Amino acid sequence: MLQEEYHVILPVLDGHAESERDFTSIEDNAAALIGLIDERFQGAVLLVAGLSLGAQIVVEMLSQRPNLCRYAIAESALVEPMRLTQWLVKPMISMSYWMIHRDWFSALQFQALGIKEELREAYVRDTRRITRKNLISFLEANAGYQLKPCIRQTEARVWIFVGAKEQPRMLRSARMLNKAIEGSVMEVKAGMSHGDFSINHAAEYVRKINSILKE
Repeated sequence: MLQEEYHVILPVLDGHAESERDFTSIEDNAAALIGLIDERFQGAVLLVAGLSLGAQIVVEMLSQRPNLCRYAIAESALVEPMRLTQWLVKPMISMSYWMIHRDWFSALQFQALGIKEELREAYVRDTRRITRKNLISFLEANAGYQLKPCIRQTEARVWIFVGAKEQPRMLRSARMLNKAIEGSVMEVKAGMSHGDFSINHAAEYVRKINSILKE
C-alpha cells in the first residue's frame, strides 16, 4: 500500500524465517539496521516503524541515533522488563518447542494471536522455521528490554500505538514511552489487541502513516 509513493524497506529480523543470522540482542539488531541506513540512505530516513519486538528495535534505534529519522511509530513496544518471564523462557521453550511442528498447536497459537485468517499459512510456515535457539533468544530479549535514558534525546516525532485489550504491562509501557519522549503522541486503539492495528487493520494503519507524513 505504501510502495507506490514511498521507498519501503522491510527488514527481516535476525533469527526469523529467511534470516541468515542468529538473533543476539535487540541492541545488535538496531545497530545493524542503523548501519544499513548509513550505507544506503546517508544516515537518515523519513520514518521507521515496528510492532512488538520490532517496536523495541525501533525504540533502541532512536536511542542509539537521535537524528535517525523524522518520524517513528512504535506499536506495542514492551519497555517494562518482565524478569520472571525472562528467567522462565529457556526452560519453558526447551520443554515445549517440539509442539511448534504440530498442526493442533499451530492452530491454537494462531487463534490466540487473533491474526486474520488469510495469514495463517504464512504464519505457520515461518514460525516452524525458527530454531529453538533463536526462539529462546528473542523471547528473552523481548521480556528483558528496558527503556534507556538516552531515548529522551531523540529528534524524531514519535507515535505510540497500543491496543486497549492488551495486557496492563503493555499499556504501562506505552505510557512510560510517551512520558520519556517529549512531544510524542500516544493512541490507545479501542477494541484492539496485540498487533491488531498494523496486521489486521492495515488500510487504517497506512492511512495513519500517510496523515503523519503529510502533516
